[in-house]
Amino acid sequence: MATVEVSLKDMMTNVEGALGAAVVDYSSGMALGTLGGGKELDLTVAAAGNTDVIRAKVRTMELLGLTGQIEDILITLESQYHLIRLVTGRSGNGLFLYLVLDKSRSNLAMARHQLKRVEEQLEV
Repeated sequence: MATVEVSLKDMMTNVEGALGAAVVDYSSGMALGTLGGGKELDLTVAAAGNTDVIRAKVRTMELLGLTGQIEDILITLESQYHLIRLVTGRSGNGLFLYLVLDKSRSNLAMARHQLKRVEEQLEV
């Protein structure tokens, strides 16, 4: 099992093209931890904003009567991928992993695979 800090380091070092990572509580919008980012990528602001993305998708699924669970959400920008992965299991209920990737240096399939592995090992 991995702590928040270990999970953040894992995302930043083992995912090619990683620019920033966060573990976020989507009930409050607060980041439990961040790593990377910078002046152009404020991970605290991104954490709060992506909380709204998750809430909107959950609400839409309810309105549509969809019963499946969200695995991940991908937002594709001109030069970046933004991956949001909900943490499952009792220890991570209400949390999500957020990973920003340089689109030109990353492999999206491998990044999703690595993020799933990190999510499975996270213990809060």
